[in-house]
Amino acid sequence: MSSLNIPQTCGVMLLPDCTLFPHGGLPLHLFEPRYREMLADTLSGSCFFAVGRLLRKETKDPARCVAPIGTMGLVRASRELDDGTSNLLLHGVIRVRFAEWLPAPYPKARIEPIPSIFEPESQSRAALEALQEAAEAVTRELPDEVKQTLQAMTAQIDDPSILADVMAQQFVHDPDERQQLLEMESAAARVAWICKKFESGSAP
Repeated sequence: MSSLNIPQTCGVMLLPDCTLFPHGGLPLHLFEPRYREMLADTLSGSCFFAVGRLLRKETKDPARCVAPIGTMGLVRASRELDDGTSNLLLHGVIRVRFAEWLPAPYPKARIEPIPSIFEPESQSRAALEALQEAAEAVTRELPDEVKQTLQAMTAQIDDPSILADVMAQQFVHDPDERQQLLEMESAAARVAWICKKFESGSAP
């Protein structure tokens, strides 16, 4: 994370009921002219843009209709189609606060990165074990091949704040719960929320 040069301003794609978490992937199809312009600017610059959740019908002032916290993403792959639209994969990098909305042909904001650090560090191992147990519970009814792939992925993660975000991206589907988790400042609180939700092994 420290090696990434996070821009101070970036384009923002506004999507209803869509929340991207850090370390998650979001496939997108960009067809609106404003977002096609945003993508062109993004690819010629930092390759970063953010995703913000629309809470109600879009207005001229995004501050009135967009959740205050979103996720900065890095364009990992992009393919322009013959009709000028594009398919791309956005990889979530870090939570951001939309500090100020700026005039532009597309939604654009000055952003404040929100680092995610699990504290206290002495409880990291216990938090990881609790999350891995929750992952085993929530994948129990999945096909063996899928279950083994997901469990192998979670076993490789040694940071509870990252694992909590990966699990939120994969297993939490309710849009309001996803936004609630994204906006939780405490990584420990997110870990506790996820463990409580999935401790019974019920489907998300």
